[in-house]
Amino acid sequence: MSNALTDLLAEKGYLLADGATGTNLFNMGLMSGDAPEMWNVEQPEKIIKLYRGAVDSGSDLFLTNSFGANASRLKLHGAQDRVHELARVSAELAREVADTAGRKVIVAGSVGPTGDIMEPVGTLSHAEAVEMFHEAADGLKTGGVDIGWLETISAPEEYKAAAEGFARAGLPWCGTMSFDTAGRTMMGLTSEGMVDMVEGLDERPLAFGANCGTGASDLLRTVLGFTSKNPSLPVISKGNAGIPKYHDGHIHYDGTPELMGKYAVMARNCGATIIGGCCGTMPEHLVAMRAALDSQPKGDAPTLDEITSVLGPFSSDSDGTGDEAPAKRERRGGRRRG
Repeated sequence: MSNALTDLLAEKGYLLADGATGTNLFNMGLMSGDAPEMWNVEQPEKIIKLYRGAVDSGSDLFLTNSFGANASRLKLHGAQDRVHELARVSAELAREVADTAGRKVIVAGSVGPTGDIMEPVGTLSHAEAVEMFHEAADGLKTGGVDIGWLETISAPEEYKAAAEGFARAGLPWCGTMSFDTAGRTMMGLTSEGMVDMVEGLDERPLAFGANCGTGASDLLRTVLGFTSKNPSLPVISKGNAGIPKYHDGHIHYDGTPELMGKYAVMARNCGATIIGGCCGTMPEHLVAMRAALDSQPKGDAPTLDEITSVLGPFSSDSDGTGDEAPAKRERRGGRRRG
């Protein structure tokens, strides 16, 4: 089915997505523990600056400031009755930026995990999760997003509930998971397992992939896991800008713009066609990624040794699919993107 994302992807062959939300907002003064979504109504000029930073750096697609806009997360801030409003406003601000960009730019409505554990391990029912995702998706659609964008998901059950929520809102969507436990999501899903899950959904996404996780090397190993299954859908790669390091009371990511430019080219060579950054990825990283992608042709898929020689070592020996695969861990809520 034709839509803004698939049309632009068909035209260009690959798309540059955006970078971090949290890292950029913290640099603008957001305090740890505050809800970034409140800035949509309290400091909209800073959210517009966030969006324009991505667009001006060459992104073909950027995400709205709505990662935590669901009833469960906003309840922590006494704002559980403002989900639709905050999602809608995040989209309206994004629409304004995209429509004045002078070129086609896709607005993707960010939807993060609920933060609750689903039944039977936890107490969140499938129906409750679907309604949470539906409420967020409907607000984003009302605000004018082109697509929904599910991200940083660990549990297959939550991914499936979100798919139903997007479908109920009538919003086409993409969806990524975070593979941060020795090649698996925190709830034990492998890259190959995600392909099987996505291909079997009644309401499939427009594209799927991985975001966040550990380092860029690990994420590309995950992307190779996706493409080894020859999926029928486009693959998304949104890796962190290096490895987080604690310095002077703050978390900093050690990935340089040059490194992220190399990551972007390798991600495309691995088979991803929607490529962006996650935590620590700033406008200067996106500029380098845009330049690298536009100046270098697509090449052969890199070997694991080639990935580590350029981007650094993997965080674990296992990619989650072998005999040394880690045991399934209980998920305690997804992290905020960026």
